[in-house]
Amino acid sequence: MDLELTNRVALVVGGKGYIGAAVADRLRAEGATVVVASRSAGDDPDSVAVDTADQASVDAAVARVLEQHGRIDALVVTAAPSAGTLDPAKRSDPEQVLTAIDGKALGFLRVANAVLPSQRAAGFGRVVVVSGQNAYLSGNITASLRNTAVSVIAKNLADEAAGTGVTVNVVNPGTVTNTPAAEVRPGGPGDSSPQQIADLVAFLVSPRSVVSGESISIAHRVLGQITI
Repeated sequence: MDLELTNRVALVVGGKGYIGAAVADRLRAEGATVVVASRSAGDDPDSVAVDTADQASVDAAVARVLEQHGRIDALVVTAAPSAGTLDPAKRSDPEQVLTAIDGKALGFLRVANAVLPSQRAAGFGRVVVVSGQNAYLSGNITASLRNTAVSVIAKNLADEAAGTGVTVNVVNPGTVTNTPAAEVRPGGPGDSSPQQIADLVAFLVSPRSVVSGESISIAHRVLGQITI
């Protein structure tokens, strides 16, 4: 299937990371012009420095991409502190919860708020944020809330953009590994690889996709859980 991404401009925030790099490679393979946003841009002309915790940094990075390329057809946000940086002993500590939400959910919101006006003006845009299946699980307030907040923000943004040609969606992996296991343990999600996540993201940012306002689990959604 031709995803019609040739010559589309995609901004991948966190594009040097484990998942982000796979997304950037996949979009390039589809013919898209990919700009990688990260804290350290380097000398690559197809990269831009950004700190998602700083609105001024976000605004400057988005303005630079728009100046160089004229548009941002697709925004993919994979940037967020790793779950491994969260202290399990502080899972209900308000300070850690606030820091985690800011680092993941509000970082996404800052970038989306900077990109969406140009997409609405163009009458086309695709926004995808990679979050996680901890949004469906209790037991760790920090992990649950930072991922749930991403889904709530994305749904609100999708509703605000309804009818404009802009879509907003969330992709929720479970464990991400280069060698996903076929089995799924009870009470847990399925495994997925960065490349499998990138395949799903590539479809969601394609003009062929009109899905919007969804939080989509990749691989198996938590085994044994029913949400109505």
